[in-house]
Amino acid sequence: MHTAHSSERPVRYRDGHHRDAKQRIGAACAETIPLRVQAIAMSGGTTTREVARHLVDRSGLTVVTNSLTIAMELTMRPRLRVIVTGGQLRSESFEMVGAWTERFLDGLNFGMTIMGVDGISASGGLTTHDPVEARANQRMIERSQRTIVVADATKIGAVTMARIADVSRISLLITEADAPAREIVALRATGLEVMLL
Repeated sequence: MHTAHSSERPVRYRDGHHRDAKQRIGAACAETIPLRVQAIAMSGGTTTREVARHLVDRSGLTVVTNSLTIAMELTMRPRLRVIVTGGQLRSESFEMVGAWTERFLDGLNFGMTIMGVDGISASGGLTTHDPVEARANQRMIERSQRTIVVADATKIGAVTMARIADVSRISLLITEADAPAREIVALRATGLEVMLL
């Protein structure tokens, strides 16, 4: 386990890092979403945006997101319904957070949440850099029947400042095959299903 000490980089500067891996993870995650009418929640992040890009030809989905980036990715697709939460906009992530966001999410139910994280480990759980953003992510998980975490190898074993949830709250982790093997073993030992690409 390592702790991430660096501050969060704005999403516009993170977009190019590990692009091929994020595209593969996004495609694999999209394939796990059943072909039926349902509402899904999506947190912000460059890997969740890749999931969104692979949903553009789907129908029957209502996507609820606090991410302006994901909303813009999906908004021109007439077969998808896109709902954006209210809240205070974080310039670092283009995500809406705060009491209004949390209250909005409290009133909804999701078949699935697709969650991006800044870190995931067996001991540290799911983490992100910002405590207010973590609370919005917590609400998505709490209101969801199933949660999938999408994360490139750099996030595996990382622990950042704000805890989102225990690993026991998620159903599936999709990551790269070259993620730290010891941490993958520890995550699987918790009972978490891990898909390596």
